[in-house]
Amino acid sequence: MKGKRTPQKGVVSIREKARGVKLLILDVDGVLTDGSIILDNEGNEYKSFHVRDGHGIKMLIKAGVQVAIITGRHSKVVDRRAHELGITEVFQKCFLKTAAYNILREKYSLSDKEIAYIGDDIVDVPIMAKVGLPVAVADAVAELRQYALFVTKNRGGRGAVREVTDFILKAKGIWEGLFDEYFKV
Repeated sequence: MKGKRTPQKGVVSIREKARGVKLLILDVDGVLTDGSIILDNEGNEYKSFHVRDGHGIKMLIKAGVQVAIITGRHSKVVDRRAHELGITEVFQKCFLKTAAYNILREKYSLSDKEIAYIGDDIVDVPIMAKVGLPVAVADAVAELRQYALFVTKNRGGRGAVREVTDFILKAKGIWEGLFDEYFKV
């Protein structure tokens, strides 16, 4: 987190904000990946995703929290990964990410405070300035970190998303129940 904050009278804590999250929106390059884009001579694009980030997303969806992707680039790999994880809301090639954000907010009848967003670069600032729980990955640009209430310890593509999903699940008080399911026979 971005330093320790002591809740003041009338100020909502980061944990309380996480408890109210109904939608987590993710950027891709630099958040779900480490930001590397590998291209071969045949025009194929490769991205590397962290398996624990994916598992955290699946747990969040299982707990009833909607997850969406908004990214400025377009890649078939993103469609494939989203499908594997059960993410049905995918907006690619979004130059104005707030347009996709507004569609999601309206579709699910959510207020800004019920939405969390994880970003890494200045294109994410307009959404970060709106949401109730703005999160920056550890290696995000300084300009973005200014808008974050939560800065992950892990870098993008290296467990940052899992850090956030676990935090939300614990804040909602459902982490233990999900954890205990792995011990059922």
